[in-house]
Amino acid sequence: MKITNPIFWKTTGLLATTLIRGWMGLIDFKAAFYDPAVDPAFQSQKQRFILLFWHEYILCPLFIRRHSDVTMLLSRHNDAEIVGQIAKLLGMSCIRGSSFHGGTAVVKQLLRMPKSLQNIIAVTPDGPRGPRRKLSIGAIFLASRLQIPIVLLGVGYDHPWRIRSWDRFAIPRPFSRGRFILSQHLSVPANLDRNELELFRQKFETHLTCITEEAENWATSGEPLLGESLICSGPKCSLMYYAYSRPAVTLKQPNS
Repeated sequence: MKITNPIFWKTTGLLATTLIRGWMGLIDFKAAFYDPAVDPAFQSQKQRFILLFWHEYILCPLFIRRHSDVTMLLSRHNDAEIVGQIAKLLGMSCIRGSSFHGGTAVVKQLLRMPKSLQNIIAVTPDGPRGPRRKLSIGAIFLASRLQIPIVLLGVGYDHPWRIRSWDRFAIPRPFSRGRFILSQHLSVPANLDRNELELFRQKFETHLTCITEEAENWATSGEPLLGESLICSGPKCSLMYYAYSRPAVTLKQPNS
């Protein structure tokens, strides 16, 4: 049943946001960056990119980089309404579009958006219905058509609780470890055809799965990681970064 009452969604969003602020504030977060310049909290040069992370870990970027220069791209599905309300209350912009399967309507909507909302577009490429950790070709289509690089976000918690949902949604235990790793910019060539899009889709799916598993192993082990940084949340955080900056790279087509 589709609920359309705006009061219901606003009230639910307010309650959920309050819970997320308190709960996630108990987690020991650390991060590692291939290039610190991609952090949404340090967007002095207003770099544009598409941020990809799996749906099961959406709580982490919502909390860690609230009130930052991020626009969440959400489906029109009823399930995404609560996420939209939470994101807005946490200081992020939201746009609603059709499913990423195809994505032409989303591209047109993004092209009509003000440039101020096009800096960082956050996407869960396996949402809103899955399959789990299967990257939609639409995310690659967006990057190719808009000529915006992709940044991958891998997230992991120390033995989180898992909801019995299609994505095995992760909820970190109180006072446990949370870790995330951000890739450097990964560029996608313009005007890819269907076969080329599928090759890049497979490549990015493998990349995102690997960086997520790396973050999960880091969180579970509790061992220090070369280049790790303590994390505070919100915009313009004062952090000391030890990661080495690396230049943007281009993902080559497999077997090329």
